[in-house]
Amino acid sequence: MRTRLTVRGNAVQPLLLMFPFGLLVVAVILDVFHALGAPRLLGTLAYCTIVAGLLGGALAAAAVWIDTMAHRAETPQLLLDLAVLVIFTVIVLLRMRTPDRTALLGVLLVELLGLGIAGASAWCDAGGRPARRRPG
Repeated sequence: MRTRLTVRGNAVQPLLLMFPFGLLVVAVILDVFHALGAPRLLGTLAYCTIVAGLLGGALAAAAVWIDTMAHRAETPQLLLDLAVLVIFTVIVLLRMRTPDRTALLGVLLVELLGLGIAGASAWCDAGGRPARRRPG
């Protein structure tokens, strides 16, 4: 990944992207446990974790946007990151309708979709490319 946003020679963008990604992974894991029968507290904790991930994701999106303006080569990466933020913002808004902020099955499926997009974004950000098949 090419970046111009650095602190003491280290790229800032990967660090800012992995923290919210980790929070969102933890939130989905907590929601899966809640769906399997764990106490409601785990669902509420997952909601709080998603909110923290959104705050960190907004900071990461700002860093990606600054970096994008510097060399305009990472626009698809910025769009993927923003799509993940929009999906999890909608999830937070849907969960606000329940008294204990837990996720229903449909919301959990949307969380898994958002997590898949976040994983694809992180994979592309790390320089991942689809494998080419060799003829023959």
